[in-house]
Amino acid sequence: MDRVPLIPKPRGWCRAPFRGVLCDGMDLVFSSVGITKQKDGLTFRDVDCQGNVNLLKAAQRAGVKNFIYVSVLGGPGLHDLDIVKAHEDFVGVLRDSGMDYTVIRPTGFFSDMEEYFKMARKGRVYLFGPGKNRINPIHGADLAVVCADAASRDAQEIDVGGPEVLTHRQIAELAFSSAGKQPRISSVPRWAMKAAVSLTKMFNRHQGELLAFLTTARSGDAVTPSVGVHRLEDHFRGLASSAHTKKKEHQRC
Repeated sequence: MDRVPLIPKPRGWCRAPFRGVLCDGMDLVFSSVGITKQKDGLTFRDVDCQGNVNLLKAAQRAGVKNFIYVSVLGGPGLHDLDIVKAHEDFVGVLRDSGMDYTVIRPTGFFSDMEEYFKMARKGRVYLFGPGKNRINPIHGADLAVVCADAASRDAQEIDVGGPEVLTHRQIAELAFSSAGKQPRISSVPRWAMKAAVSLTKMFNRHQGELLAFLTTARSGDAVTPSVGVHRLEDHFRGLASSAHTKKKEHQRC
């Protein structure tokens, strides 16, 4: 089995260059490093940009030939969002590094869609606007195949999504069906979301920027070439089954 290095905790390697032989003996480095929830005072720039820059420098010192990076769909046009700018600033560094590289841009992950299931279990799903925008989210396992295949492809940018194109309202309905609840869906006007973003930034910039990204991502279509075999309904049903099992175990205790 190929050696897989142990990477230090983010606080250390995001703010200082890697030391030692992290990438020695490797031909390719893959990174999907990034944060959503803030931890240890780290920002999007600390992790999504500087952390990856430090990893890239370690790869260059070790003579690595290829670097594969997971960024954001439509990233070049979303530099006004902190989380996207951090990703795209690193993409710029990677592009100028002289190393062979591939930037993979997924539409959105099944794990992102789990928020709909969590809301459905509580009885109501809130959509940004009417929920008519379309997306083909991708399962992590399907994205992993794309990343592995990218190592042998001559492509610097790959936009990718899952096998099903759904509106956000349809995703909400799938979540209710899987949770075994009657659909109760509310549409939040975009002006209200913009106001919520501004208010949140006043108290917590990191959370405000994350909310701004989610609002932007769900306010337009995110449809790319489809790959993979995993269906979102099956994923939701798996979450429902897991929740039911945990509930039964808790009752026995």
